[in-house]
Amino acid sequence: MTTDFASYIAGLPRILAGASMLCRSADGRILIVEPNYRHDGTWNLPGGTIESDQGETPRQGARRETAEEVGLDVAPGPLLVVDWSSAPGRPPWVSYLYDGGVLSEEQLASVRLQEEELDSWRLMDPAETERYFGRGQAGRIRAALAALADGTGTAELVNGRPATDGG
Repeated sequence: MTTDFASYIAGLPRILAGASMLCRSADGRILIVEPNYRHDGTWNLPGGTIESDQGETPRQGARRETAEEVGLDVAPGPLLVVDWSSAPGRPPWVSYLYDGGVLSEEQLASVRLQEEELDSWRLMDPAETERYFGRGQAGRIRAALAALADGTGTAELVNGRPATDGG
């Protein structure tokens, strides 16, 4: 890499990226995890930061993070949601949410938490989404469930809301 190209790359804008999975039980409840590093009462879906500097893709990141966090090696299904989030004081964040499918009773019984990051897990009724998640994540979950129900394909969001031509 030449110095000019390296300088060009170093000067480009940066975004952060994460990937998660929407895993469900046979009765439609959603697997969620309680992080021990957050103190605002919000929970997460299994997932986390994509290790793009190591060549990891969003799909690979979702699978790795789910295996690390809950001990389940689940192949990601279709991409349900992509969400561009921004806030003052931090780089933009793009979130990829994949279909983790319907987990068997055996899979649910074998959930093992990554204790360094997580305190607990549970199956959440979709009607409780706002109770456990902030606005952006709740919007991703609602859009993912709608994409699954309607078969409309990937939902594009901006800050947890449907994307429009204006943003």
